[in-house]
Amino acid sequence: MLYNLIPLQEATQSNPYTGIIMIVVLIGIFYFFMIRPQQKRQKEIRKFREGIKNGDNVITAGGIYGRVREIKDNLFVIEIASGVKISVDKGSVYPSANDANIAAQENQNK
Repeated sequence: MLYNLIPLQEATQSNPYTGIIMIVVLIGIFYFFMIRPQQKRQKEIRKFREGIKNGDNVITAGGIYGRVREIKDNLFVIEIASGVKISVDKGSVYPSANDANIAAQENQNK
């Protein structure tokens, strides 16, 4: 009987591009499952901030609920209780939970 003996070096040698291909696949997975959803969320928040008008309910980054009473260049004046107003930077304002749920349902219906 003749056995076809393949040298050990040839049997263990694989495609030199396998490592690079795996790295590209991992980067693609990270992009679609982590980076892209975060970018979409930031885009929605930016869109909300641009569309805020007087009377909208908002939540600050510190967790304070209030209603927008005045819009200035870089800040909002928010009424948090009857006669109590605070000035908050535009970057630290988010939609209230109720408004966010309503907007999400409207987006699903489109």
